[in-house]
Amino acid sequence: MNLLGREDESAALDRLLDEVRAGFSRALVVTGEPGVGKTALLHRLTTRASDFRVIEICGVQSEMEIAFAALHQLCAPHLGRLEAIPTPQADALRITLGLREGKAPDRLLVGLGLLSLLAELGTERPLLCIVDDEHWLDHASAQLIAFVARRLDAESVGIVFGARGVGDELAGLPQLGLAPLDPTDAGALLDSMLAGRIDPRVREQLLVDTDGNPLAVVELARELTASRLSGGYGLPDAFAEKTGASAAFSRRIAALPDESRRLLVLAAVDPTGDPILLWNAAAVLGVPARSALAVSDAELVEFGARVRFRHPLVRSAAHRSATGLDLRNAHAALAAATNPATDPDRRAWHRAAAADGPDGRVAAELERSADRARARGGLAAAAAFLERAVILTPDVADRARRVLAAARAKLAAGAFEDAGALLDLVDGESYGEVELARARALRAQLAFAADRDARVPAMLLEAAEASGPLDPEFTRETMLDALRAAVYVGRLANPDADLSAVAAAAVSRTPTAPEPDDAAFGELAPILRTRAGRLPPFADVLVRVGHSASADDPRWLSLLAFAAAGLWNSPAWDRLTARYVEVCRDQGALSELRLALTARIYALLTSGRMPEAHACLEELAAALSATQSSLASYGAVAAEAFLGRRDAVGLAEVVVADARRRGEGLAITATSWAVALLHNGLGRYEDALEAAVTATAYSAEDLGLGNWGLVELVEAATRARAHDTAAEALERLRATTRGIDTDWARGIVARCAALLATDDDAERAFQEAIEHLDRGGLRPDAARARLLYGEWLRRERRPADARVQLRAAHEMLTTIGMAGFAERARLELRAAGERTRIHAPSRQGELTAQEAHIAQLARSGLSNPEIGTRLFISARTVEYHLGKIFSKLGIRSRSQLEDRLD
Repeated sequence: MNLLGREDESAALDRLLDEVRAGFSRALVVTGEPGVGKTALLHRLTTRASDFRVIEICGVQSEMEIAFAALHQLCAPHLGRLEAIPTPQADALRITLGLREGKAPDRLLVGLGLLSLLAELGTERPLLCIVDDEHWLDHASAQLIAFVARRLDAESVGIVFGARGVGDELAGLPQLGLAPLDPTDAGALLDSMLAGRIDPRVREQLLVDTDGNPLAVVELARELTASRLSGGYGLPDAFAEKTGASAAFSRRIAALPDESRRLLVLAAVDPTGDPILLWNAAAVLGVPARSALAVSDAELVEFGARVRFRHPLVRSAAHRSATGLDLRNAHAALAAATNPATDPDRRAWHRAAAADGPDGRVAAELERSADRARARGGLAAAAAFLERAVILTPDVADRARRVLAAARAKLAAGAFEDAGALLDLVDGESYGEVELARARALRAQLAFAADRDARVPAMLLEAAEASGPLDPEFTRETMLDALRAAVYVGRLANPDADLSAVAAAAVSRTPTAPEPDDAAFGELAPILRTRAGRLPPFADVLVRVGHSASADDPRWLSLLAFAAAGLWNSPAWDRLTARYVEVCRDQGALSELRLALTARIYALLTSGRMPEAHACLEELAAALSATQSSLASYGAVAAEAFLGRRDAVGLAEVVVADARRRGEGLAITATSWAVALLHNGLGRYEDALEAAVTATAYSAEDLGLGNWGLVELVEAATRARAHDTAAEALERLRATTRGIDTDWARGIVARCAALLATDDDAERAFQEAIEHLDRGGLRPDAARARLLYGEWLRRERRPADARVQLRAAHEMLTTIGMAGFAERARLELRAAGERTRIHAPSRQGELTAQEAHIAQLARSGLSNPEIGTRLFISARTVEYHLGKIFSKLGIRSRSQLEDRLD
């Protein structure tokens, strides 16, 4: 099957098939205007893939608001293969498809399930998925299928989209654009469609009017008779108007008998293509079966096992040809013919489209459909159902509830503008105090999600205060949200609504609560219970709201992790960040996982577990890629700084610019601290001083990152001879540790105090610092304490003692991988009279970064599906990479990885 003028495009698609046959996976987006030949090219592709398993789905405009409608098309014939994919992923797909009940799964977990299912389908023979009219897919399905297309690698799966353009979902995927045919090819196509000769002037006019659109050429050629193609200086009056394919279809529809046109409109309104449903609905309208003959003869629709439109433009033209009454009647007939038990959501949607005014019963039906969509994770669909329910709701109280629910769903689905428009409806109604408070909270969450607006913490507190005792649970939830917002907005918050102010306000407005639950608080519970009165308000408010928090709530774990860092409690911080990541993985909360991994990276770096930190960085990079997130990773800046790499400075500048744009002050604190640490390691103390001043400019007594900035500030200032600055920073540091008896707090304060002490006081402080930091397992800080002690001993003209400390520091820092500080220790050792050999950094042979990460995960005992889940790839791709790893390392099994990996 050859297509005129599409030789290059056909060859590109043939190459795609060959690559998939060879075991690789490929995705391609075929774009072009309506009628330009996308569908014809995709049809040719399927005929060339006779050795493939082929799945074809098509977007339908009237089905765009039905949650996961396209996903149903894709998966329904293959549900028996779900048993072969990881259980959490299979369960996520089952819940999403409505096959079982359960908590709505994270969208990325559903995407991983779809990826695994398609990879499984590609094991027996190559798989080709054709997705035509992608621009008309429901939003949830479009996101999932695009996610899979980005994560394909070595599964023998090809996904080819047909779309009018490339939207956000398909951005970045390979594209094949279809331009109109050139005049020569368009003329050849026209000539091939005509039975006889045509006047050259008429032929030229036809080619000008169709502008190289092949479908327009074909459809007009079918309409033109010999008499209409006779000579003259122009086409007949009937063709003086636009002569595109859509206009040709409209003329053909207008020529149909009335009954046939009503049947066509009915078919256009029904997205399922189910002939039984169509004929049942036609019977409701009194349209006889014989009316299909004229539609078929006009080559508009095929009536067979499925009802298929000859081209999507036919469906659009049928919609345009119908009056409002025609469409309402068609929807009403389809609602009457749809089984309420097996397809309640589609029935509710048809009933809503048929309504000509407020209808409380239909609105309630839509609300139930929204609940079902939300339970499956179809947030955009839930919002659409609720938005329509709002229009049809006559009761004010019900409308208030539905407006807020629709706005919440729009917010969760990322439709910020629509959410704002719904909340504007609240201002024009007489709602109760609780509803108004909830609306305020939603406005705040909307502002935070859209731009990290610095006003958000105060807005959330106002909402909580307005609710007060009327809804205590909402009040506590809103307090937690306000604290989280204040943590991330940080220094960019309004002065009267920063973290300390928000926490203090929350303490004063939150009712006294029962004792907190140890299961939720873990190791922090006794500290917070007994010392809350002497700790910053942040800790106090955690005690007040924490009794009702779940130990498995990611939001709660994130706040506790911040508290642990602020309390210098390294063991609790380690356990809480590990639990935070674990809960996000178990729950499939992959969007929250990005924040959890970042927190975990810092905990691992401070304990010197560099390989684990880099594994988290790889997973974070995969998560950011999978979600198409453009967020710069300040965890990556910290890792580069720990390694002593100067490119951390450039990366930090990107992160800071992005953070200022989004209003995330925490990122500025984090990157400034990392840059200060980098420069201290490189001995660039003036630069370290500047960065440390920036890191500590915000009074962040409740946050670990701000406290760590004080540590770098003391060291940089003493080396830069800014002793007053160093002394002031030390006092601020002592204030953050007052009343806290942990090895981390005592060790870090002793190390900083030693830099400002003299003689015996300095030596005792250095020894105390080393003792506490060693006991706390804080290897980087302990190594730096030895380095500083050794430098002090050398200046005290005790070279033999200095070499002992510097040798230990150099060995520890080199082992950890802190190359900047290790080099500083080497130079000090040389100055103390000892030669040291520069240790080359460990390398992993020829392995790429991804291969090295997969190898490490495999060595740790994770299975291929578990590794795939971590990296957002399929188990088959993991298997493919392990094969390459084994070949490069010269081994045959996982058991040999231990010996070959550093």
